Amino acid sequence: MAPGHLSVREMREDEKPLVLEMLKAGVKDTENRVALHALTRPPALLLLAAASSGLRFVLASFALALLLPVFLAVAAMKLGLRARWGSLPPPGGLGGPWVAVRSSGDVCGVLALAPGSNAGDGARVTRLSVSRWHRRRGVGRRLLAFAESRARAWAGGMGEPRARLVVPVAVAAWGVAGMLEGCGYQAAGSWGCMGYTLVREFSKDL
Repeated sequence: MAPGHLSVREMREDEKPLVLEMLKAGVKDTENRVALHALTRPPALLLLAAASSGLRFVLASFALALLLPVFLAVAAMKLGLRARWGSLPPPGGLGGPWVAVRSSGDVCGVLALAPGSNAGDGARVTRLSVSRWHRRRGVGRRLLAFAESRARAWAGGMGEPRARLVVPVAVAAWGVAGMLEGCGYQAAGSWGCMGYTLVREFSKDL
């Protein structure tokens, strides 16, 4: 499927269940890798070992004391990722959410934007997901190009000194990071836990 066969428009209400499933599927594709990355960092291993040692005084089973902290940590991380990226945000100052649609009418991607926290921060991508059946076919790049055009129009309308787009990417999503770098984005920041990066932010002046 060539990018030219795609259009981007605002999501219709009847498409909301499909879009939610697409977002949840996108989170599931990365949550295990993010959890593995986070829980194999030395501070996390130390905390898990300490929790297991403490539970051995309470639980009769050594295996349960060993596995329970890991299970709870993985579950908490997955729930946090699903709550953050697996749901639709409320409509923001930039409109949306938007969906990428094939000429056949199939919805194959979703995008949501929001203004930055401070003046001059530009716009932020809050959701960007492509159906697993339509990946590596130009859908992500088409949605990114649309996001850039919306960010330019919004910055001009708000009298912002410059147009800028920021895209957060989970540390395990190497394909998305590669696409952004190929489109001229640069790593501009990150956030995580205990000094270890879980999400990188890529930005581009438009």
